[in-house]
Amino acid sequence: MLQEARTQIQQAGNLEALQTVKTHYLGKNGEVTRQLKSLGALSPEERKVKGQEINLLKQEIDGLISAREAELKEAALQAKLASEAIDVTLPALSLPSGGLHIITRILDDLSDIFTRMGYNVVEGNEMEDDAYNFQHLNIPWYHPARDLWDTFWLKDGRLLRTHTSPMQIRYMLEHSAPLKIVVPGKVYRYEATDATHESMFHQLEGLVVGDNISMADLKGTIAELARGLFGPKAKVRFQPSFYPFVEPGADFAVWWENPRGESKWLELGGCGMVHPNVFKAVDDLREQRGLPRMYEGKTGFAFGLGPERIAMLKYGMPDIRYFYANDLRVLGQFKGELQ
Repeated sequence: MLQEARTQIQQAGNLEALQTVKTHYLGKNGEVTRQLKSLGALSPEERKVKGQEINLLKQEIDGLISAREAELKEAALQAKLASEAIDVTLPALSLPSGGLHIITRILDDLSDIFTRMGYNVVEGNEMEDDAYNFQHLNIPWYHPARDLWDTFWLKDGRLLRTHTSPMQIRYMLEHSAPLKIVVPGKVYRYEATDATHESMFHQLEGLVVGDNISMADLKGTIAELARGLFGPKAKVRFQPSFYPFVEPGADFAVWWENPRGESKWLELGGCGMVHPNVFKAVDDLREQRGLPRMYEGKTGFAFGLGPERIAMLKYGMPDIRYFYANDLRVLGQFKGELQ
């Protein structure tokens, strides 16, 4: 019986088969159990001898089953580990990757161009006071130019800035000339949205102040910007325009020969020489704060342009709303461009 049990235990290929063998020999009606039950029919001497033999048999079979059970459990564990193992030499899975938003990238490119020209990049408040957004920029409450800006007004009397120009005032209050800054950031207009208008978009403001700054300096700066954006063949055109905070004022456009073989003028933004009233407003504010008047007699220029406009022209984007709809079919087109 022991030899048969040993053979069957070793042949058990899993725990279920081993349990069947155990039941066959050591179960309630198993072979060994029946032998123990038969001891009552023997004489006391025979019962003693036979009982020892059967108990030894039972212990031996039980030990063999326990050892085989441990082997089967270890084998099962190793098989499970093998199935979960990772071959680190295999090629990695190709996971989807993201990138910077196209507007963020264009703002970064613009900032890099101006940084190379010696400009500091600064940021300003998106919630502004009427005085900084309008009055100190030569746009009093009665000025008809206010009609050009449809404004989001807040309950406390402040507003969401309609342009990045308030940073001209705030920066000159804290710093002395000469200075060269660009101000990228979001601006807000309370107007209906369509293919070319959004209630939230971006601007990049530029300001240069010093001695004997002229329109020639402004034109050279815009020309360098155009070459940085569109290549060495880019040319600049200025056309007279009106902005309350500059005099004279102009709109500027760039002649661009794009990779598709098209050549045309691209209107990028507005610019001009800083209006004397803006310098006077800054000095008045400085005087109120106990600071010396510093900008009388200074000259400077300012400009502003829209990154969305550049992106639409450069990449043939037909609708400004695509930039902020979070449609991956649109944004995914620029992943290679942005990595």
